[in-house]
Formats: sequence, C-alpha cells, structure tokens
Amino acid sequence: QLVESGGGSVQAGGSLRVSCAASGYTYSMYCMGWFRQAPGKEREEVASIVGGGDRTYYADSVKGRFTISQDNAKNTLYLQMNSLKPEDTAMYYCAANTRSGYCRTPQSCNYWGQGTQVTVS
Repeated sequence: QLVESGGGSVQAGGSLRVSCAASGYTYSMYCMGWFRQAPGKEREEVASIVGGGDRTYYADSVKGRFTISQDNAKNTLYLQMNSLKPEDTAMYYCAANTRSGYCRTPQSCNYWGQGTQVTVS
C-alpha cells in the first residue's frame, strides 16, 4: 500500500516536499517513482529511484529542480520540489514496481497511491 501526503498550494518559485509511505511487501518494491497528471493530459514520469537509492532518474522537465529520495528505515519515498512553476501543477502519484527494477512508465508499475494535489500559481 502506498499513501501520499504533503501536497498543497504554493507560489511560483516556491518549494514543496511530497511523501509516500509504503506498507506491506516493501522489500519487493524494486523500483519506486513519482508520476503526475494534469487535467486533460496523460500521466507522466517525474522521477524514479532504484535499488534503495543506487540509481535515480528524472524527467527532463524537472531535472535540477526536483530530488527523489528514499528513507528505507521509514519505508518512505520523498520528492523535494524546488523552483516550482505553474506547469508543475498536477496530481502527483507515488508508484512502485515489485516485478523489476524499472518504473519509468505508468505501465511498468503495479502499485499506486491515491495521489496528492500540487498547485503552483
């Protein structure tokens, strides 16, 4: 089970951190990631982390502004978002792949959280 928290409203240029608490078979979550979906748009990759932090991947649109991290002791995934832009406004979803170490597409993930809204104005 994945439960997101920490979304909210912020002005452009501001920062937010969203969290994702994982429970259940967390040892099998080989890859975890963040996706986002804006109204009328497809769900898209934001960032992913593999091997407990050995490798991280970012969408070009967020490179240098967002940082994904993982606290294995707390079974929690984070996304630190800095220099936010209005185009970052979306529902942000936490996801995991328990079958392989790849989770850069929505289709590759088999566990999802309910989402948390981020609004940048």
